[in-house]
Amino acid sequence: MNNDSAVVLFSGGQDSTTCLYWAKERFKKVYAVSFRYEQKHVDEVRVAREIAEKANVEFHCIDLPFLAGLTNNSLTNPDLEVDKEKPTDALPNTFVPGRNLFFLAVAAVFARERGVNHLVTGVSQTDFSGYPDCRDSFIKSMNVTLNLAMEEQFVIHTPLMWIDKAQTWALADKLGVFELVKNQTLTCYNGIVGDGCGNCPACKLRKEGLTKYSASKK
Repeated sequence: MNNDSAVVLFSGGQDSTTCLYWAKERFKKVYAVSFRYEQKHVDEVRVAREIAEKANVEFHCIDLPFLAGLTNNSLTNPDLEVDKEKPTDALPNTFVPGRNLFFLAVAAVFARERGVNHLVTGVSQTDFSGYPDCRDSFIKSMNVTLNLAMEEQFVIHTPLMWIDKAQTWALADKLGVFELVKNQTLTCYNGIVGDGCGNCPACKLRKEGLTKYSASKK
């Protein structure tokens, strides 16, 4: 296995773009892997491809159409509106059960076939919107499972796990991609590039972090 290479799970959003450039500073060869799972904001694949090209990173998109048919959520069901606020007694309807589990498993197979044992994902337990598959305990468990399943020694890197959105903006700035992340990424659940719709939970979290980071620089 190659310790000089990494596979980044890449959606073209704020977090994964920051992780992409984090990986570029640490590995000689970086692969960006996106997934098409019949998400409503499928434009993220185009955005991800464009950012990967600007970063001079090899880009791949893998189709996982079965994922949308397994569950009912607002990211894949065009008839279901995105929750504007996180429910207090349930998971948000933007949660896609098994998404990170499948993404990591497929990315690990992709990596193995190329002799790569480093995987990078932008999940965060600090700003995780209540998604259980963004927690550190899940990542550690998945890391062990992948190693056992394929008799390999994968290492899953989570640069954002213990930092909030303001600190993620700070990291993007440190990496020299603040403007790129601000203007060219697609984080919005409604598929609007840059500042997004401003109303969905992803946009609110992004804006709150940006406001906090901007204030800290004054």
